[in-house]
Amino acid sequence: MTRRPYASRDERGSVSVWAVTIAPAMIVLAGLAVDGGGKVHAEQRAMNLAAEAARVAGQQLHVDQAVRGARATTDTAQARTAARRFLATAGVSGSVIVRGGDTIQVTVHDSYRTVFLSIIGINDLAVTGDAEVRGVRALDGEER
Repeated sequence: MTRRPYASRDERGSVSVWAVTIAPAMIVLAGLAVDGGGKVHAEQRAMNLAAEAARVAGQQLHVDQAVRGARATTDTAQARTAARRFLATAGVSGSVIVRGGDTIQVTVHDSYRTVFLSIIGINDLAVTGDAEVRGVRALDGEER
């Protein structure tokens, strides 16, 4: 009987141990890449929704003052209602703050449902988006 010079019984099954060790790490790395990108996309969406809700709120002016040429101020009650309605239609929650009669800040709260990281127990990642608008009266491009 001839022996093969490179065959060794000590290394049997070593590939299986390596595969079992590295597979969970690869799943976590794939999860970080896929779910990290998904979270960034969800944050962009939250910022866009906040900006749109703030824009909608900023259009709620005291019409009687604006028509007379006086300072255009925001109708705070209508602004809050309009922004909250917009956020509810988009399926997110958030807060609306009106300051000084012309500045509106909207914060959106949402979550990203994970794809891979749910394997290790991380099912949702919280995301937020902020936007602020200020209504101005302008004539020929200059604030008045």
